[in-house]
Amino acid sequence: MVSLSSCTILVVEDHDFQRRTALRLLKELGAEKLLEASNGREALDLLVDRGEPVDIILCDLDMPEMDGVEFISHVGVNQLAKAVAVVSAMDISILNTVETMARAYGLQVLGSISKPLSLHDLTACMASFQPRDAFKDAYVTRTEFTADDLRRGLKEREFIAFFQPKVSFKTGEVQGVEALVRWFRPGHGVISPLYFIDHMEHAGLVTPLTEVLLTQTCGYLKAWAQRGFTIKASVNVSMHCLEDTSIADRLHDLVKEADCDPRQITLELTESEVMMDVAKVLNVLARLRLKGFGLSIDDFGTGYSSLQQLSNVPFTELKIDQSFVKDSPTQGRHRTIIETSLDLARKLSLRTVAEGVETRAEWDLLKSQGCQQAQGFFIARPMPGYQIPEWIRMWRAPEEC
Repeated sequence: MVSLSSCTILVVEDHDFQRRTALRLLKELGAEKLLEASNGREALDLLVDRGEPVDIILCDLDMPEMDGVEFISHVGVNQLAKAVAVVSAMDISILNTVETMARAYGLQVLGSISKPLSLHDLTACMASFQPRDAFKDAYVTRTEFTADDLRRGLKEREFIAFFQPKVSFKTGEVQGVEALVRWFRPGHGVISPLYFIDHMEHAGLVTPLTEVLLTQTCGYLKAWAQRGFTIKASVNVSMHCLEDTSIADRLHDLVKEADCDPRQITLELTESEVMMDVAKVLNVLARLRLKGFGLSIDDFGTGYSSLQQLSNVPFTELKIDQSFVKDSPTQGRHRTIIETSLDLARKLSLRTVAEGVETRAEWDLLKSQGCQQAQGFFIARPMPGYQIPEWIRMWRAPEEC
């Protein structure tokens, strides 16, 4: 273990007693250069004024002014510390996300410590610290990646759920979110799923990725509910996942173990995918519905079997593809397709969602045609889960602005 006497350590904790406890325990471990702050904004000001990075930051997450997650992101972007340790009583899935984010910013992550802080846990955490000159980055500079890189990314929890809100056209109320995966690959920044989902499918890793995404989503649903925001979430599922007849039980067990209700989850199926084994896939989809999951036909109208799938699959939601939403106020053919799709959905008693809403004109048109929910940059871009509660508090529908 590196001697802490030569290390500068910043403790960021809004609770006075817990901050004093952390400082006392660090002194017992030999730390002499100790700094403290009661929230992220105060800590950030202290670090900027200091002019050089500290060695270790011991940080709470749930703090006023600026929470710990936002603070750690500023620390990583501006290289204001060498290492970070999180002290928090929050859900493990949120802690895992924060650790992965910190690593993606190039910070050493010493671990997460549960409250109340103990000398034993703090000792184990501090023991993993390595000074910068002894710490060798294993990052690669090339942008290509292999199946082994994807497997390692899954093992190291580098795939993180971002969330894009879905709101009611009628009331402006936030009714749900869609989980959208991002790869926080060390040394490469944030990688869009556009560049790795196909590789995941070819490597046979898309089902583990789906399970990771669903686990993180359930963790956030619980965390949001504890803060007074009870909403639903959508998670994308590849048809490749449905070739395994045990997937319905596994997804159901995963959600129940996370203390969530499957009725909070809608599984979005890309309708352009080809069903390789129709009987097997329909078996799985029927069982998912029986277990309470919603089913959404994603990118409706862009494939060749939309009507056939609507006839065969027990869908609960229809998503209008963004290619039809874009420029719909000026494109008569797009408007006709949207109108027909919405009429079909009403007759089949399906909830309707328009994705890719980017302008007020598109919002007004879709609202006038009776679409139920909107999703797109006009409402919000995808964001980390910790930002959702604050975004909901700040959100105002166009009619309210």
